[in-house]
Amino acid sequence: MLPPGGRISGARLARLLGEWRRSGVRQGSTDLAAALKLLVADGRLPVGTRLPSERELTDALPVSRTTITAALDQLRTEGVVESRRGAGSWINGPVGAGGGITGGDDTLIDLTRCAPPAHPGLRQAMVAAMDQMPEHLGSHGYHERGLPALRQVIADRYTARGLPTSADQIVVTSGAQHAWALTLRLFAGPGDRVLVEQPTYPNALEAVRAASAIPVPVPMTYDGWDADAYEAALRQVGPRLAYLIPDFQNPTGLLLPSAGREKLVAVLRKAHTPVVVDETLVELSLTDAPMPLPMAAFGGDLVVTLGSASKSHWGGLRVGWIRASAEIVHRLTSTRAAIDLGTPVFEQLVLTDLLRDPDPVLRQRRLEFAAQRDVAVEALAQHCPQWSFKVPAGGLGLWCTLDAPVSTRIAVMAQNHGLRLVPGPRWAVHGGCEQMLRVPYTQSPEVLREAIGRLGVVAASVAGTGFPADAELSTPVA
Repeated sequence: MLPPGGRISGARLARLLGEWRRSGVRQGSTDLAAALKLLVADGRLPVGTRLPSERELTDALPVSRTTITAALDQLRTEGVVESRRGAGSWINGPVGAGGGITGGDDTLIDLTRCAPPAHPGLRQAMVAAMDQMPEHLGSHGYHERGLPALRQVIADRYTARGLPTSADQIVVTSGAQHAWALTLRLFAGPGDRVLVEQPTYPNALEAVRAASAIPVPVPMTYDGWDADAYEAALRQVGPRLAYLIPDFQNPTGLLLPSAGREKLVAVLRKAHTPVVVDETLVELSLTDAPMPLPMAAFGGDLVVTLGSASKSHWGGLRVGWIRASAEIVHRLTSTRAAIDLGTPVFEQLVLTDLLRDPDPVLRQRRLEFAAQRDVAVEALAQHCPQWSFKVPAGGLGLWCTLDAPVSTRIAVMAQNHGLRLVPGPRWAVHGGCEQMLRVPYTQSPEVLREAIGRLGVVAASVAGTGFPADAELSTPVA
C-alpha cells in the first residue's frame, strides 16, 4: 500500500533545492542526495510526498539523468525514498532512519536551533513546583487563561518594563509558537494577507501558511525596519495582521529603537492593522544599554505581544504567553478550546517560581551568552574571514553575509562534516537569502570553536578554494 501524500512538480522541487550544487563538480549525485535529505529533515518534503519522474527532474535540474538516477539510488539505499514500478518514487521515512543526517550520531553539532540548555536554577524551581503540586491535584487542572499566580508575575514583569499590565491581560500558552497560532486563528483566515519581516522566523511563516493565510514580506534594511516600506505594503495589499520581532530580531539580531517603534506603530495605526509583536528574545540584551519600551507602550490595544521562557530559561518548559487587551484576551480564551484546553500545571508552577525573582538568573545567562557570542565572532573571523556580519547587541545568533550565494550548498555539504545548519532561503517567504547564513552561539565555547572550524572547512570547499593547510578536524564533540 502506498503512503498518502501529494505530488511535487519538478519545477517546485528545483526551487526548494536552491543552489545546491558545488561549482566545478561534474558528478553531483552525492550533493543532490544530500540536498534532498535536507528538505526531508526540514519537513519541506513530508513523508508520502510523490517525487517527479526522472525525466521531469532532468528537465527541471541542470544535471544529467544519470546523476538523478544515482542520487535516487543512494536515497533508496538509505531508506529515505521508496520506488515501485508503475507507481513512481516517494518519500518513505524521516531522514535518519536509514543512516541519514538526523540519526543517532553523537558527533553531530546542531546549529539549526538558537536554543540554549537549561540554566542550573531550573532544577531547584522544579523541586519547588513539585512541593506545590498536591494543592492542585484536587482540582480539574484546566486553566484556559493560565494559573493566576503566573499571570500576575508575567504582568508585573511588563509593568516593571514601563508597560502597566494586569493579570487579566495575560493568557498563558504552550510556548510562543502556540501563542502565535492562537492569535492567527483569531485575526486571520484563508486568503488573508499577513505582513512579515524578510528575513523572519521560519516557523512563524509556516504557521501563517497552516492558517491558509498569505505571508507578505517587507524587506529589512541593513539597519532594520523601513517604516515607508511598511506604509507602502499596507496601502497595496491591505493585510489583516502584521508580525514583527523588534527585539534582537530573528535572524538578524537587530533592535528597533524607541523612535522607530513609535513611527512604525503610527503607520500601522493609520491603516487600522493589528500587529503581533514576538518578544521571545527581549530578555537577552548583552549590553548595559537601556532597552526601548515595549511596542505595546506605543500602540496600546493595537498591539498583541507574545512572550516565552524558551530562550531565557529553557525550551523544554514549553510555556509562553500573550499580552493583549482584556477584550482580545476574552476572545482568545473563548476560541482556545478548539485547539487545546490549557498549559500543563507543573510547567506553569516552575515558571512562576523562576519569574518571582528573575534578574539574578538573567544576569548570569546574559554573561554566558555574551562570552559565547564573542567566541563565535572570533572563530568566524579566523575560519570564515570572507564573511561579514554585525555583532548584535543581544539575541542568540549571528546573521552572516557570505561571499557568494551558496548558503544552501553550505548547509548540504555541512552534513558531511557533522554539522546541521538552516540554509538562508528558509528565512524568506519566497526563497532568496542565498548569500545569508545564521550561526547560533548557544553552544559551549568548546563546541562553538569546533563547529565553526568545521564550517570554515565547508566554506572553503564550497568556494572551490580547497581545504586550508591547517583544516584537519579535531576530535568530534559528543
